[in-house]
Amino acid sequence: MASVQSVDIDLTVQVSGSRKFWEKSFKFICMMGIIIACAFLAFLLYSIFKDGWARVNSELFQNFPSRRPAKAGMKAGIFGSLWVIGVTAGVAVPVGVAAAVYLEMFTSKRNKLSQFIQLNIANLAGVPSIVYGLLGLALFVRTFEMGRSVLAGGLTMALLILPVIIVVSQEAIRAVPKAIYEGSLALGATRWQTVAKQVLPNAMPGIITGIILSISRAIGETAPLIAIGAVTFIAKTPESLDSMFTVMPVQIYEWSSRPQEEFHEVAAAGIIVLLGTLILLNSVAIIIRARSQSKH
Repeated sequence: MASVQSVDIDLTVQVSGSRKFWEKSFKFICMMGIIIACAFLAFLLYSIFKDGWARVNSELFQNFPSRRPAKAGMKAGIFGSLWVIGVTAGVAVPVGVAAAVYLEMFTSKRNKLSQFIQLNIANLAGVPSIVYGLLGLALFVRTFEMGRSVLAGGLTMALLILPVIIVVSQEAIRAVPKAIYEGSLALGATRWQTVAKQVLPNAMPGIITGIILSISRAIGETAPLIAIGAVTFIAKTPESLDSMFTVMPVQIYEWSSRPQEEFHEVAAAGIIVLLGTLILLNSVAIIIRARSQSKH
């Protein structure tokens, strides 16, 4: 009997030792992956700042694109990005949040149509961005004859980020405790009053974070706008939704494709500006989420 117990103890010790070995190995692999990724990121940032920091000055923001590297600026790209993102946010945010509220709060989980829509939204969130560019080219540029305009670009980018906003908003709504929803209904509030006064305010930090991260993705996209015909050289800012436009990523792509080394330096400076814009938006998301959470 004693020998059987000793064998069991030995097997338990062996299994425990093997498990600890694999846990430490997996932890080491994950840590090495993080270190390698951070090293590559640091190298890329160093290269970009080394080449482009000297060109980040007032002329970069005030000048239009030029065939002379010393005079090249990002004014058209900056204003074009603001116009396009304004249209994108104005369309995608209300539609995306409303769709998430409807799917999560006003439809049955067993509804076949709702399940079909949910499946397609999840699939669309992973579709490559160039596909949305081809869709925008066929739908907005040609079918609705919007041309290569700010409106066509903004609507194309709205299609790109709409599935992400819906999915993130649904997750934020699901995270609200059911007790809040059920308690509001028990006190006599209607379903819409409960959603508007209780569910959405509590889900707002997650929704806002998802919206800003989605918009950050839209700012950095190039392929969809090139597909619909965003111009790479334009010496004026958009004046209306019908105006032709360019955006910061397209301008950076155009500079980086030129053979002159001076244009590569201007492209690096443009990347720094774009990174600064993305960091600013992400910081705003963190601040808004923190303030919203402190209120609840």
